[in-house]
Amino acid sequence: MKSPFLSIVIPAYNEENRLPNALGQVFAFLEGRTYDAEVFVVENGSTDGTLRLAQEYAENHPNLRVLHEPKRGKGLAIRRGMMEAHGKYRFVCDVDLSMPVEEIEQFLPPLFNDFDIAIASREAPGAVRYNEPYYRHLTGRVFNFLIRLLVLPGIQDTQCGFKCFRAAVAKDVFRYQTLSGWSFDVEILHIARRRGYHITEVPIHWYYSPESKINILRDSWRMFLDLLTIRLNAWRGIYDAND
Repeated sequence: MKSPFLSIVIPAYNEENRLPNALGQVFAFLEGRTYDAEVFVVENGSTDGTLRLAQEYAENHPNLRVLHEPKRGKGLAIRRGMMEAHGKYRFVCDVDLSMPVEEIEQFLPPLFNDFDIAIASREAPGAVRYNEPYYRHLTGRVFNFLIRLLVLPGIQDTQCGFKCFRAAVAKDVFRYQTLSGWSFDVEILHIARRRGYHITEVPIHWYYSPESKINILRDSWRMFLDLLTIRLNAWRGIYDAND
């Protein structure tokens, strides 16, 4: 069977309120494209009707696959979707669509070529943020400073939830992933750079969502500990195998 040009992977935990709108926008966007695409909703450990809703939506959309990942963790959900996808390009898409879905085109040929991983950036020249509280921006910049200091020098925004991988790169880097929570982005990008892949930041228009599930105090501490874990894993050579 011919591989689709694009796979879109949407992690979903307790998203019964936002998922219908997200899927509606994604499929409306795909209707106007000339290439083949598949969409994965990866539900992981929801306690609401997310799984049922996604399955019902899939009944009328044959190119939508619904995966149930019983363990919680955004990183686990995205890894599952990336490893089961078939697309030549594999795009991670947050359900809040804080980046307009039409901007996916910026990450794909022919508009964008010659990359291994293209990540949405709210800090690259030309990016615009809308309605973000100052304290959230400040907290994000402090955490990014630590990321650049300890793990990924030179990358200004690792945490925006929209990223595109070439298929071969996704298959390679996600098999070394060890983190299941919010910091999986940092680990994946560190693995990619360590294994010689080129990462490009793509400036986007980004709209702050007040429904963000990140708890600044709790999750910032956990993410700092994750940075130390990444450093330790790198020192132990966990990301360097060539099997």
